[in-house]
Amino acid sequence: MKIKIISWNLNGIRAVVKKGLWSWMKKENSEIYCFQETKATAEQVPASLETPTDYFSYWNSAEKAGYSGVATFTKLKPIEIINGMGNEYFDKEGRVVTTKFKEFTLLNVYFPNGKKDVARLNYKMEFYDYFLDYINKLRQNGEKIIFCGDVNTAHKEIDLANPRENQNVSGFLEIERKWMDKLISNGYIDTFRMFNKEANNYSWWSARTASRSRNVGWRIDYFFVSEDLKDSVKSAFIMPEVTGSDHCPVGIELEI
Repeated sequence: MKIKIISWNLNGIRAVVKKGLWSWMKKENSEIYCFQETKATAEQVPASLETPTDYFSYWNSAEKAGYSGVATFTKLKPIEIINGMGNEYFDKEGRVVTTKFKEFTLLNVYFPNGKKDVARLNYKMEFYDYFLDYINKLRQNGEKIIFCGDVNTAHKEIDLANPRENQNVSGFLEIERKWMDKLISNGYIDTFRMFNKEANNYSWWSARTASRSRNVGWRIDYFFVSEDLKDSVKSAFIMPEVTGSDHCPVGIELEI
């Protein structure tokens, strides 16, 4: 069975729906879509004739209105759905929805941004550590892990256009990048780098500086898989041609 999964930080699902999200989903015909930063509940998204009817959808919205939030749309019916990680400190921000299938467990995650201040950077690092413990426990239970979403960190210098200028900016701090090293050392694989070792591949561009037209970006949106799924990943890709958000979609194709 071949499965395509696409992840996209929408920076507001209602705005992207107005820009043609539903017709784009139909055209791509992915088995699963993972959206982050929805900034809405399911009820707040107006229904239309184009609204997909062949997907199950699972939403986890933040307590704070118009903030954060994730939603997974899947043609394959999960055997279990879990909102959050069982920790109110993190779960009130609506950052994780897990869909479990027979062949794998998929986590759709919107990781915190640490740029606001030291307190938010600390929150981000605490989230990182808790998340890694959480998925490691799932693996100990025999589950094969896929997680995707906006990780809010560029891992290596190759993953952003201006590494030297951003060494002291959250998203490329040494402490954040070391956590990604730790993630990989725990047996998780950056799927895009399995197939593409080239620079200039980015998934986010600042809207304030018109950087997208010059491709001055960051690769902060990822698909990671546990090592036991490595051979199932047949391709990984970034879709910079798709507009509608300050991020673009990223994806993988699996053969299960």
